[in-house]
Amino acid sequence: MHKKQELSVSVCMASFNGQAFIEAQINSILPQLNKHDELVISDNSSTDGTWEILQKYQRKDNRIRLFKNDHPGVIGNFENAIAESQKELIFLCDQDDVWQPNKISVMKNYFQSHPQITVVVSDLIIVDNDFQTLIPSYQALRHTKPGFWHNLLRSSYIGAGMAFRKELKAVILPIPTNVPMHDMWIGLIADHQKGVAFIPEKLVFYRRHGLNTTEIQTTASKWQQFKWRWVAWRLVKKRITENKKNT
Repeated sequence: MHKKQELSVSVCMASFNGQAFIEAQINSILPQLNKHDELVISDNSSTDGTWEILQKYQRKDNRIRLFKNDHPGVIGNFENAIAESQKELIFLCDQDDVWQPNKISVMKNYFQSHPQITVVVSDLIIVDNDFQTLIPSYQALRHTKPGFWHNLLRSSYIGAGMAFRKELKAVILPIPTNVPMHDMWIGLIADHQKGVAFIPEKLVFYRRHGLNTTEIQTTASKWQQFKWRWVAWRLVKKRITENKKNT
């Protein structure tokens, strides 16, 4: 009986002025990568020395691939990294978190044993800048449940805990500029086909320090949230229809 071939991994990080945080995150990722895996980093014109730090790491480790981003904002930055990824599983990665040492292996094993699943989202521990626990479970905070309609109304898709199969790239790219966030877009596309699994393992220290580019709880008005959901639903429906025509 042949052993299943191990799935290869692309970690896709979006960076921007992360000098104070990014080394701790990189150091938590590299020991988990196999020699054929990669860490793809897209940088959004950092001015604080982040790019020089990344170049230093790249000189020491050829699994690191660096790219300058010319797409606007955090969504465009992640889109750039995803587009450059080459491996079978794509892990999204914030520059200022720290991963548990078993994050990749736990999620990789889940993909291996659940071939019908295209997206896996782990739980997170929300911490402050000194890694003191603020909220022990992101999933408990968000009352996480699987399902397209539940997550259209109250999204639990969070990029910091998300990984997906490379086949999804053909459907999610390009990411529409008017979706609320890239992780919601990816999750809704996959969940429309019942391809998302939320797992309870807390595999990320999700750091909140006042400089984050994303929010845990939205500050948008109820009307803005309604418009986002309406737009997201129409865009998902349109993209899935287009993809079916092209396959």
